[in-house]
Parts: sequence; structure tokens; C-alpha cells
Amino acid sequence: MAYYRQVGDVPPKRHIQHRDGGGRLYFEELMGEEGFSSDSSLLYHREIPSAIVDSQPWDIPDATTTPNHPLRPRHLKLHDLFPKETWGETDAVTGRRLILGNGDVRISYVVAAAPSPLYRNALGDEVVYVESGTATVETVFGELQAREGDYVVIPTSTTHRWLPEGDVPLRAYAIEANGHVAPPKRYLSRFGQFLEHAPYCERDLHGPQEPLLRDGTDVEVLVKHRTSAGVVGTRLTYARHPFDVVGWDGCLYPFTFNVSDFEPITGRVHQPPPVHQVFEGPGFVVCNFVPRKVDYHPLAIPVPYYHSNVDSDEVMFYCGGDYEARKGSGIAQGSVSVHPGGTPHGPQPGAYEGGIGVDFFDELAVMVDTFRPLELGEGGLACEDPAYAWSWAGGRR
Repeated sequence: MAYYRQVGDVPPKRHIQHRDGGGRLYFEELMGEEGFSSDSSLLYHREIPSAIVDSQPWDIPDATTTPNHPLRPRHLKLHDLFPKETWGETDAVTGRRLILGNGDVRISYVVAAAPSPLYRNALGDEVVYVESGTATVETVFGELQAREGDYVVIPTSTTHRWLPEGDVPLRAYAIEANGHVAPPKRYLSRFGQFLEHAPYCERDLHGPQEPLLRDGTDVEVLVKHRTSAGVVGTRLTYARHPFDVVGWDGCLYPFTFNVSDFEPITGRVHQPPPVHQVFEGPGFVVCNFVPRKVDYHPLAIPVPYYHSNVDSDEVMFYCGGDYEARKGSGIAQGSVSVHPGGTPHGPQPGAYEGGIGVDFFDELAVMVDTFRPLELGEGGLACEDPAYAWSWAGGRR
């Protein structure tokens, strides 16, 4: 993010003495991307932020994947993964089940009602879409309030935890990058301000409002990171609680963006998926399809044309409304469709013609397009509808 924020108590200049009311020095930490060459923030700690007293292995959730072979489209029914009796014992970090993944991005799903441990993803940024429920997300930068429809964007190596609230469990769709996630470059000026044609702007991004201070000693933080052998986990124990930041400023911080604040771009004829883009990461993009007026040419066909996006796998998470192009396929709330590169895809039988004359789509979906093939995680394999691939042919194999 190139959108500057200041929260709490910071000194008038960076890298100078900053003391509390008793004269004790605060400890300055630079948290920055790409070495010292990209966005960063300066955080002022009460205690030394690098003081650890123990380091032990942590067994991360199952990250194995299986190739999509033989090649076919897939329908994954995420709501089948977490029976109600498991919600109270499941947290939004260690309870995630991997749905899809490749070397650039991993997509997981969880239904959680339990508080999560403190967690830090050192592989890349996380974009977590809240399908339903509410939560407080405590971070080293301060608190975020997460609600239905929020994207919660958490920068790499941000210590945080999820605290679900209320009677409705938190349903979260986690997109984990192997790198950094940002708004599409075409939405931004050369200095980083959102331009007038962008479908959202700085006013729609909600970061922490005040510092979050917690006391404690020998505090555990789960860290996901990489080695030459692959993705692993470590349980670090800190001498003092890492939530001890009295103030920070900069352009790197967690924030929320609600999908209802995305202003759809429409046209006389069908607009291609890039107009729905909300974020981009290394090797993938994130788009959202929101309720909107649709094509108004007198001969328009509002549902998507059949397409072979030859360089991408397309993943759609259906999280509201009634997605016009998938009527009759078994797709419902909580479904994920996977349409891999190498084969054309498009509307179900009858939807192409049936959409003629429709002037409004009441649909809500999150799309991830990847530029390397996706493989199926254990969660994806566990909830597949095997009939979906043959639905364009009336179920005939």
C-alpha cells in the first residue's frame, strides 16, 4: 500500500530517540518489503521485538496437493468440510483445510468459532474473504473488525490472531500468496494514488485505529515459513508479548475492504473479467463479481461467452445471490468451481440463451485466476462433486 497512515505515539522524525514518560527508550522496528526498496512501516515497541526464548517445530496443516489429472473441471462443496459439531473446536488458522494450490498461491477454507493462536505467515501476504460471521483480528498494528463480505488483507510476517464473535461461526476463504498482494497497477497513479476510474479508493480501506497493547511473558507465535525442503512451521516463544507497539506509521499495514464498496464497471455488451479485478499478486489475480446492472445493448447476451483462457486456471467461490451462468449445475452458496486452462468453459446448458433480456445479476462471487496450473489439496479432494464435469453434456460420460 502506498497510502500513508499514522497510529499512536511516534516521534517527529524517524530513527531518532523516542522515550516513554519515564525516559525509557522505545525500540524501533522497520517492517518493509523487498529489502529496503518498497513499502514499509516503522513500529515502536516497549520491549525488544526480537527477544525469543525458545524455538520448536510446528506441524502445519496438510499442504500436500494432487495434480488435476486427468484434466477436467471441478465442483468443490466447501460447506461439506466442517460438520457443525467441529465449529467450537476449530480456529481460523490451524483449522484451515487446503482446497487448491500451486507455487504462487494456496486457497484454504475454514469454519471456526474458537480463538486462534498468534500466527505469522512468512511466505507472503494473506487475503482472507469473510463469507459469513464476524471476528476481531488482533494484530501487532492494532485491531481490525471483520464482518461478512470483508477482504482482510494481512501483510507478510504480520503477527496476528483471529477471535470469532457472536453466535454465527466465522466462514473464511483464505488466499495465501507467495509474495505481496496489491491493487492492480492500472488503478493507481505513478505515485500510488487511486485513479478516478478505479472501482474503489482509499476511503474504502479500513486499517487499525489505535495501538493494541497486551502484557505477557513466554508468548508463543506460530510461524509458517519456507526451507529448501518446502513449507514448514516453527513455534517461537517470545520473552514478552509481541503486541507492545505504542505507535507506528507508514504504508505497510493490515486493512479490510468490504465487497459492498466495490463499484462494478458495466457496458452495453459483456465486459471481460479484468473489469472485476480487486487485487493482484505474483502469478495470480483476485476479482469479485457483485450485484450489478448488466449489458444494455438491445441484442446483448448478458451471461459470459464461452472462453478458453489459455494461460490461466479459473477458480470461482460462490458466496451470495444466484450465479446466472451456473444455473442447473449444482453450484450453490459455498461452492467452488475450478475451470483449468487447456479446455473451454462457459455457461451451463440453457443459461446462455436464458439470460437474454435480463438487466440485473444478483450474484456475489470471488474469483482467483492463476497463471500456473492449480493442484487439489486434501480439502478439495474431500468435497468434490464428481458429476459436475459432465453437466454440459447432460450428465453423459
